[in-house]
Amino acid sequence: MEFTRLRVLELAPGETYGFACGDAEWIVLPLTGSCEVHYADAPPDPDPEPDPEPFPDGGAGLDSGVAPDAEPDPEPFPDGRTGLGAGPGRGAFPGRSAGSGAGPAGRRGAGPEAEPDPLVGGTPSQVFRLEGRSGVFAGPSDFAYLPRDGRAEVGSVRGGRFALAGARCERRLTARYGPAGAVPVELRGAGTCSRQVHNFAAADVFPCDRLIAVEVLTPGGNWSSYPPHKHDEHHPGEESRLEEIYFFEIAPHDGVPGLGYQRVSPSPAGKTDVLAEVRTGDTVLIPDGWHGPSIAAPGHDMYYLNVMAGPDATREWLIRDHPDHGWIRGTWPGLAVDPRLPFPRAEDPA
Repeated sequence: MEFTRLRVLELAPGETYGFACGDAEWIVLPLTGSCEVHYADAPPDPDPEPDPEPFPDGGAGLDSGVAPDAEPDPEPFPDGRTGLGAGPGRGAFPGRSAGSGAGPAGRRGAGPEAEPDPLVGGTPSQVFRLEGRSGVFAGPSDFAYLPRDGRAEVGSVRGGRFALAGARCERRLTARYGPAGAVPVELRGAGTCSRQVHNFAAADVFPCDRLIAVEVLTPGGNWSSYPPHKHDEHHPGEESRLEEIYFFEIAPHDGVPGLGYQRVSPSPAGKTDVLAEVRTGDTVLIPDGWHGPSIAAPGHDMYYLNVMAGPDATREWLIRDHPDHGWIRGTWPGLAVDPRLPFPRAEDPA
């Protein structure tokens, strides 16, 4: 993918993951568990590269010549660690007690704390303690936004699963904390097309340079991301150009793992053609095309994280419905929203 980024961390208790932000902005989002995020600005580059040339159509100026699969070379930490993936970049927090986690239950990180931090070179860093959640169906989570050109480390005292949602960008914004209580929760669609959306980093909710990210929860048996829609051409006021990544988790039933299905069909702007069976941990890449439905098997609720970014000068989510299926929206005013929504439900265990 040229503009979007996604990494999903599985951290054991006491384990950490360090990385250089490079040319992307990132959001650290707990999927399961709590974590602590340390962020520090990178020192100035003594030999900076020239600014990327703008798109021929006068767009945002992101370097369209970079190969879609290319990732920036990791900048080493001062002690020589690359901080990427398993290996020397991972391990227990050095010089810190096991009690320096995300804080006791019921307390949310009110904002960053500045302190000298050897994890990011001994320079003053910001620390975000994320309370997180017990799982993706337990409601919205708090999160941390990290700007480009810095260094970060994510660690969890008790372990868990954490998403790093990113987007290549130009502007460098400020690192900051996003409280769970401020995440707008939307019930979208009706009947068997009902789903719940956590708009934690929607374009009109949380400021980013390029990144747009939301969570969608769909009760078992329902169709989500429906009607099929696309956002792969620039039509001012009507459609945005946005790549998209779907990351799935499927709820088990009586201990049996669940599954779902994802459809992407070719559009005039591209040839992406996918019909995939998806399970927990699966990812579907959508550089272009009509996408939907996302189908949750009966008895297995579906979760997916959407990560979007593109080259348009304005950060906005404008979609165009498939002409053969857009009529379904006209049936929703006469239908009730699925009574199983919202998540978490009253009958769900705490």
